[in-house]
Amino acid sequence: MAILGIDIGGSGVKGAPVDTARGELLAERYRVPTPQPSDVTSVVEAVAEVAAQFEGQFDRVGITFPGVVVDGVTRSAANVDKSWLDAPAAQLFTERLGQPVSVLNDADAAGVAEVAFGAGRDQAGLIMMLTFGTGIGSALFLDGTLIPNTEFGHLELDGHDAETRASDRAREQDDMSWEKWAGRVRRYLSHVEMLLSPRLFIIGGGVSKKSDRFLPLIDIRTPMVPATLLNNAGIIGAARVAEIDGNRPAPGGVTPHEAGATVAS
Repeated sequence: MAILGIDIGGSGVKGAPVDTARGELLAERYRVPTPQPSDVTSVVEAVAEVAAQFEGQFDRVGITFPGVVVDGVTRSAANVDKSWLDAPAAQLFTERLGQPVSVLNDADAAGVAEVAFGAGRDQAGLIMMLTFGTGIGSALFLDGTLIPNTEFGHLELDGHDAETRASDRAREQDDMSWEKWAGRVRRYLSHVEMLLSPRLFIIGGGVSKKSDRFLPLIDIRTPMVPATLLNNAGIIGAARVAEIDGNRPAPGGVTPHEAGATVAS
């Protein structure tokens, strides 16, 4: 049976059953607006509404969350209601959906999908995915293994939180040309490059669909490629991690690959 992937975003909660062997959706995505306010109870119900559209088509669920997730507990809530701070998310979703649920950071989920099926497939060494959207999300991989819950979008750069200067939202709010924004992104990527010396940057987020407008303007040493799975990456990555959790012997410790997405069952 398939695994259901659900991606909780700032504006929408979307999901679909996933073929985790091929990294493809098995049905058209179903989307509902993210509740406002995005408190725990409301978001859990929105997720349940999405899951109900695929009843009987899945036996595990993977869910992305826009914040830090440790052992199934949400540890930050920068872009959602503060009621999510220290909420036992995996347990809450499992109880509501009646199926085992894994929860992980949204950028980590997108990275898992890209490393397994997309732009980062078969890439050795230190690989970094960065999603440019409302903020800047980051996902770090060493030889294909996820190092969860990095927050490199919040690096201080020129006295500012980097994502307030170089996110796609900053580009839109400041009405920047692609050239000016590319300069800020280059400055940010150069800083990350200096700190980590990755072998590859995968550039994701909604702006990756327009990568031809800015990537050629960025001159750094590290190779850069646009993400290939676009808006489906979170759904596919969440399902992939749920599959990994489902195959993990129990009881047992959490490996680095799975540490951001502990399952409740």
